[in-house]
Amino acid sequence: MTRRSNARIAGLAFLLYIVAGIASMQLTGSAGATSVLNVLMSFCAMLLGVTLWAITRDVDPDLAMIALACRVLEAAPGPGEIYFAVGSTLFSWLLLRGRMIPTPLAWLGVLASAFLVILITLQLAGLFGGPGSWSSPVTWALWLPMLIFEVVLAWWLLIKGVTAPQPRHAAGSPA
Repeated sequence: MTRRSNARIAGLAFLLYIVAGIASMQLTGSAGATSVLNVLMSFCAMLLGVTLWAITRDVDPDLAMIALACRVLEAAPGPGEIYFAVGSTLFSWLLLRGRMIPTPLAWLGVLASAFLVILITLQLAGLFGGPGSWSSPVTWALWLPMLIFEVVLAWWLLIKGVTAPQPRHAAGSPA
């Protein structure tokens, strides 16, 4: 697939993931509906991993592969939020480093994701209401920038796509 196709698929996957996640939180009493939504979210997470890897692998193939693995692990049952946050941090960093999306948007992704890594780690340690606690205002305050980043990024990817990554210069070669 082309970089543009991967960007559009990633944008659509982001939007589906967000809609399914919000719907899942609203339908917590309906086990059947939340199960279907969770499967949809898992497929979106894997799709995001693959498409974002394809977009960012030329910037740093090793970091892109780690980020892909995190997004795949996010799709598996268990503490997927931490893998989501780490994968998002890495992919945002690669998008920033490759200058593939607007710099302010990429920085929002890096910072929002990194703060989520810290918050989720603290919640796993029992702080701020524990894992997955939406009753803490800290949780909402740190997830909101991530939501804004992902919605804006999704639309950016759908409409504008990504630019080719800026070429890396080998060590010792002139810049």
